[in-house]
Amino acid sequence: MSTHLSDIAVHALTDFPRWEGVRATVMGLGTRAGGVGVARYLAERGAVVTVTDLRPAEELAASLAQLDGLDVRAVLGRHDEADFTFPGAEVVIRNPGVRRDNRLLELARRSGARVEMEMTLFLAACRAPVIGITGTKGKTSTTALLGEMLRAWRPDAVVAGNMGISALGQLNRIERDTPVALELSSWQLEAMDERQLAPHVAVLTNIYPDHLDTYRDFDDYAETKRSIARHLTAGDWLVAWADHEPARPAMDTTRGRQFGFGMGDRPSEGVWVERDSLVLRHAGSPRWLPLPPTRWLAGPYQRLNAAAAAAAAHLAGAPAEAILAGLAAFTGVENRAELVATIGAVDFVNDTAATAPAAAIASIQGYDGRRVHLIAGGADKRLPLDELGHAIATHAATVTLLDGTASPALREAIERHGGRVEATVDSMAAAVELAAGAVSGGDVVLLAPGCASFGLFRDEFDRGQRFRDAVAGLASRSAAS
Repeated sequence: MSTHLSDIAVHALTDFPRWEGVRATVMGLGTRAGGVGVARYLAERGAVVTVTDLRPAEELAASLAQLDGLDVRAVLGRHDEADFTFPGAEVVIRNPGVRRDNRLLELARRSGARVEMEMTLFLAACRAPVIGITGTKGKTSTTALLGEMLRAWRPDAVVAGNMGISALGQLNRIERDTPVALELSSWQLEAMDERQLAPHVAVLTNIYPDHLDTYRDFDDYAETKRSIARHLTAGDWLVAWADHEPARPAMDTTRGRQFGFGMGDRPSEGVWVERDSLVLRHAGSPRWLPLPPTRWLAGPYQRLNAAAAAAAAHLAGAPAEAILAGLAAFTGVENRAELVATIGAVDFVNDTAATAPAAAIASIQGYDGRRVHLIAGGADKRLPLDELGHAIATHAATVTLLDGTASPALREAIERHGGRVEATVDSMAAAVELAAGAVSGGDVVLLAPGCASFGLFRDEFDRGQRFRDAVAGLASRSAAS
């Protein structure tokens, strides 16, 4: 027995059912899909749209090009208060990179303008109930796994959100029964919580310290993550790691039905990792789903991601055969344990998305039994680094740090636990060269920073691309020699 999303009433807003003539300001055009998607969506529906960003036009050229032909006013290199206050703006849509306590957003609220985000607009307009996935680590991989499962069942399935894919840009192809999966960041959840919105199936992978440069403390951050379950109704589902203590308050207080996942089979409803299989238990005899023997699903966290994705797919109505097909089709996610190249029997792995210590620790430990030459460090997010330092000292053969505000403290933590840092460098090319100079066959050169990217890089994706570029250069020289 399974519950089909099409049988459930859709959560919706009713504040702006029609956009024609509505004065809307998009705060933060950005270099990824979200700001462009919002601006296009509003302009195509007749809103009077202003996009405003502190960056100059030359840095936003690619995003601006996607708005060609639309009646969109751009204010770049600055923000003007008149664009945020009623009557100049009736609604302000903030980019996830804009903090919730930004002065201009407070000014907008006080003036009577409505503050929204892309995700609240999407949930208002989406005709199909939604699966939402969040967590500190694993949310992108879980969403990608879920996408493979849903597409094996329904090729028209939509996967979007915090993955560089505008959710609003997918609206035109969503019918009432289209499976929809959204990766949700903590910032996107802030707006959903403010509007008391929830997906139909909420997936909470885990909660570890992260983004403490943005939130007051870990409790504030954790509460934001747990808010994905706060507005579930009795007809909704919460899929959560059953043994993960930081998720417990969400499980204890939600009104939604619960469906667990975790390591080790147990009699309760959920999806459980047992040896090399997933065990699906729900309203009937258990179903064993063998895990394919691929590197993408080899470690415990990858298997937990697979269990969470399988649980969500099942609750969406996907048959076991589609879940198995999705597991088999999954080949990892760019910037997350991404095998960039193998040069002379040495693997070069890009895990630039491991921006939190917990994610970097899991990444490093995933190569137990192999010599790891680690590239780590970067900008400070006010996160404790001692456990990461211990893991690096224990598991890494060599360590190269990228220059940044967190790197001196990370070096201190590594050395406190008996480890040694080869050098702190100011470019990815230098880091890759230094790490590669110490390798032998069977080793791994791993980018798992445990820190933010800002300073040396535009963002974590730019950092990952610089790693790819440096490895490509190394491969070219190796082939020529």
